[in-house]
Amino acid sequence: MSFPFSTVGQKLTARSGILSLMDDLGRAMTVEPDMRMLGGGNPAAVPAMQEIWRERMQALLDDGAGFDRMLGNYDPPQGNPRFLSALAKLLCETFGWQIGPENLAITTGGQTAFFQIFNLLAGSFPKGRHRKILLPLCPEYIGYADQGIEDGMFVACRPTISWPGGESSRVFKYRIDFVAVEQALQQHDVGAIAVSRPTNPTGNVLTDDEVRHLSSLAESRRIPLILDNAYGAPFPGVLFVPAEPFWAPHTILTLSLSKLGLPGTRTAVVIAPPEIASAVAAMTAITGLANGNVGQQLVLPLVENGQILRFGPEILKPFYEEKSRAAAAWAAEAFDACAVDWAMHVSEGAFFHWLWLRGMKIPTRELYERLKARKVLIVPGEYFFFGLDADWPHSRECLRLNFAQPEATVREGLRIIAEEAAKAS
Repeated sequence: MSFPFSTVGQKLTARSGILSLMDDLGRAMTVEPDMRMLGGGNPAAVPAMQEIWRERMQALLDDGAGFDRMLGNYDPPQGNPRFLSALAKLLCETFGWQIGPENLAITTGGQTAFFQIFNLLAGSFPKGRHRKILLPLCPEYIGYADQGIEDGMFVACRPTISWPGGESSRVFKYRIDFVAVEQALQQHDVGAIAVSRPTNPTGNVLTDDEVRHLSSLAESRRIPLILDNAYGAPFPGVLFVPAEPFWAPHTILTLSLSKLGLPGTRTAVVIAPPEIASAVAAMTAITGLANGNVGQQLVLPLVENGQILRFGPEILKPFYEEKSRAAAAWAAEAFDACAVDWAMHVSEGAFFHWLWLRGMKIPTRELYERLKARKVLIVPGEYFFFGLDADWPHSRECLRLNFAQPEATVREGLRIIAEEAAKAS
């Protein structure tokens, strides 16, 4: 027996890129443990962080009443009041942001936050108005692509491509084309500008000047600037280049506990104008009553004493930066040995390498299937180029890989990718 789905139901159950990615990742973790996991955004097992979370869980267990409250009570939809107050106080005192608990809302992970925020600010409005989310730097996060309840939510801008060390270095960088951004703002009814920093999938970190420029454009049009800091500042701080944390009264900033080593807690923080934070809380109440308590309670004392801001520079940055450099060297070794025409986006943060396999005769979606057959899981680049007004062949020559996995996994995976890319060139 089959049952008809509504238009919204059909939209949310379609075979999306993020569903395919998470399905393959989950299958690899359970029924195919020999899969080389170079896809997905799961953080590495960082020993120093694992020890911290074990100690915090033990402290909660030792505090019997606190443990019971954590598991036995609902928090308000906006989040735990003590946690919200502590985080607002920390950010206000450290960075001078004029915020209070009314500016914060907890969500069940960043993916949920963006589903709520995007559909709050874009889509159909009264009197036939249809607003869009502007992505100023494409490629952009795969998880945004199917967030819109309605189709046609995004408009994206192609970047310029530069070669900081010359093209022979095989290291390139995407940069925002602000002329294209301003044209898009003029041509479309834009409800918000959104960008990830570091950019997922490329590891690109917008400069402070670029963020201020985007902020100015948003403010002049009285729309929010949405900054996705799943990997960035002020925490978790997986940044290899200087980048100042940014917030302004028209900014919506999202933070996450996942890349601190707590993806299983599904805890994210929205920092926004009070009316946005309140709206997020209202949507949480309707769709889920409240958020999980565990993540907030695990990090609460580390927020209250400010230690959460030290994990990035002291633990996570050196750990992931070393892995990034090692993986880049192994990639050069593997691709040069197979005589593949390749390049790699400069790695400025997060834990992805973005490979450009120039001149391949097959799209990376087909390469993805060939690699999966050889027990290597990556993410094909086509999924990240949504919202463009014209086809860009470059999108079919790129792929994202996660360098956070163990050395043997990454090194062998890169060797197999190079072999398959050579066959397809």
